[in-house]
Amino acid sequence: MGAAVFGLVLLLAGCASTPKVDWDSRVGGYVFDQAVLDMGPPERSSELSDGTKVAEWFLKPGSTMSFGVGTGYYGRGGGVGVGQSVSSGRSGQYLRLTFDAKGVLTRWEKVWR
Repeated sequence: MGAAVFGLVLLLAGCASTPKVDWDSRVGGYVFDQAVLDMGPPERSSELSDGTKVAEWFLKPGSTMSFGVGTGYYGRGGGVGVGQSVSSGRSGQYLRLTFDAKGVLTRWEKVWR
């Protein structure tokens, strides 16, 4: 009986999911330092001339795109091959947060790139 209860507790704990963040409710009260504490350092950030800070956190990978072209020849006594490959960098969904000069969240959006 004890093992069954323990197993049920583990199953229920594994099914728990993280609640979605209501970013609209955080506008005007959430600060950059709290974002770093919650999500770690941003992958990218820029400070504008008016003191506004725009920062991006990686959320999830997108589909990977790659393109390849190749040609080859194998003849009597030798071979030749030529290839070209192009791939996009780290693509996916990012959370972009914009903070005013005092570090307070003014805008948020999810972007794909």
